Amino acid sequence: MTMSANRRYLFKIAFYLVGTLLVASWLIPIAIAFFTSLKSMDELMASPRMWAPPKKWVFSNFAEVWAKVGMARYVANTLIITIPSVIGALLISSLGAFALAFYKFRLNKTVLIIFITGMLIPFQMLLIPVYRFSDATGLINTYPGIILFHISFQLGFCTFFLRNFMKQIPYSLIEAPRIDGASDFYIYRKIVLPLSVSSMAALGVLEFTWIWNDLLWSLILLQVDRLKPVTLGLANMQGEFISNYNMIAAGSIIAAAAPLLVFLLFQRYFIAGLTVGAEKG
Repeated sequence: MTMSANRRYLFKIAFYLVGTLLVASWLIPIAIAFFTSLKSMDELMASPRMWAPPKKWVFSNFAEVWAKVGMARYVANTLIITIPSVIGALLISSLGAFALAFYKFRLNKTVLIIFITGMLIPFQMLLIPVYRFSDATGLINTYPGIILFHISFQLGFCTFFLRNFMKQIPYSLIEAPRIDGASDFYIYRKIVLPLSVSSMAALGVLEFTWIWNDLLWSLILLQVDRLKPVTLGLANMQGEFISNYNMIAAGSIIAAAAPLLVFLLFQRYFIAGLTVGAEKG
């Protein structure tokens, strides 16, 4: 075995060792949360070793947090907020990306820069204006209000992401139907959207995860308990003097199940969307 082959072999070993350590360090908090969710409060208080498996597996914690604590309602509220927000953001941003990718007009780059600039504004700077606007227009403590703000604040990134992908579509596929008399909306619906399935699926998984895990805008715009999503529901489970950590851990695992399921369902499209443009030819 040559010196260069030895180096490549050692590099592979080091790469896999570092990768394994990183994955293990990432999974340790998940394992602790899983073990905590299956312990009783007496066992949690008696033993400081939160990473240890439970001596007695208490599966009833999940049923209790789902029914008695109200996690079922919080999950339903989050689905009502997240699904329309993702669909609306993808639909509107795909139309904007189509225009920025294939329309030639003077302010094309300027509009794109405006979208990118909107991504750079810290959300914390917009808290007071958003709250005052929502209060003045009656959008506070309503599903349409939080959905509209989620869509508007995700449009910048979504449009930028999809526009960069659509620019890779050969312009001849757009020009030929136009010559034959096809409308732009027909081209968008029949040609561009089918070619953009992988990128939109990857973007949809990211958007679903971000909106599902949102706490900031829900905290500002939803102050009625019956409308709160899972993030606020978990925050409400924190007591002033004592917290049922096993219930909070069980609720956290339930809350994490939906984004994980979405990722598993769209994993093939997600990976394909992330690798689009990595190779030419």
